[in-house]
Amino acid sequence: MAKILILGAGVMGTAITVPITDNGHTVHLVGTHLDGDIIEEIHESRFHPKLRSRVAATVTPYTYDRLGEALQGADLVVLGVNSQGIDWAAEMLGPRLSPHIPIVLLTKGLAGDRQTLYILPDALREGLPSHYRNQVQLAAIGGPSIASELAALRHTCAVLASSNQALLEEIAALLRTPYYHSWTSTDVIGVEVCVALKNLYALAVGLVKGWLEQSGEADNGAAMHNTASAIYAQALWEIAYLVEYLGGQRRSVYSLPGVGDLYATCQSGRNSRMGRLLGLGMSYRQAKARYMPEDTVEGAELALAIGPTIEAWIDRGELDGAATPLLRTVIDIVCHDAPPKIPWDAFFAGV
Repeated sequence: MAKILILGAGVMGTAITVPITDNGHTVHLVGTHLDGDIIEEIHESRFHPKLRSRVAATVTPYTYDRLGEALQGADLVVLGVNSQGIDWAAEMLGPRLSPHIPIVLLTKGLAGDRQTLYILPDALREGLPSHYRNQVQLAAIGGPSIASELAALRHTCAVLASSNQALLEEIAALLRTPYYHSWTSTDVIGVEVCVALKNLYALAVGLVKGWLEQSGEADNGAAMHNTASAIYAQALWEIAYLVEYLGGQRRSVYSLPGVGDLYATCQSGRNSRMGRLLGLGMSYRQAKARYMPEDTVEGAELALAIGPTIEAWIDRGELDGAATPLLRTVIDIVCHDAPPKIPWDAFFAGV
């Protein structure tokens, strides 16, 4: 049986312990500097307060200052920090991790520097010490995986992505259960771009909840499913364009990482909550400060992270702005406090 270290005791980092421990493996769950209360609660009651689920006895909780101790004998590291924690994770793991221990990222996002966009496995690699930066093997998990559902043993399907097919098969074997189903892909760029962008586009779909709340149902009971579906379809259209632009494969868009993950993300969660607030007429800064000050809204964080790069690419003529009207709209809403005005007539350019 394997010993697996998970860095990040949030809901997804903890939920993934369920199939791992059901397969008989042991887990060392290391909280970040923000997870102290969670780690204490798990230690005292075996209960995760945010996931609202019990944690298996074969999961040992650790505070981040005991990371070196928790890493001893580990066969695999799973990274469950949020997208803003990648640099911190690299700093923490770098001096302590042996290059023969693979790292699997649950973390979703992209990084930008106005010249280039980076998938997070590449951003993590760049943050690791140079002496083994090119030796460590990285993989990522993508697809529709709501943490509470996985913790409740609901059927969940995911894709493992890496350039190393043999590594993928080893990791998949650790995770597969009768309820956790995994496939493998060597399209790392495609998978990572899909699962990052879905958070941003879920904000746009979430706007409809706010609009409907403002206007109310029509006299005949009509909601706004037409409206939400059109935004959803344009989101997939743009994700496909961006995946190919960045060097990924379109097939990832039309399977679990793209259409599947976007669907699940639009159903609930922080991106949808923020979208609703924006649809009610608040600016992003107002909504964040008033209603979600302690929440990491990954879609908004992604817009802030890649917005300047996307805008620079369009200004330089490197990216076709006409192909991404919804992306530009969300960036304007989040980065520039623009009103949520959807450019309907710009949708589906080239259809």
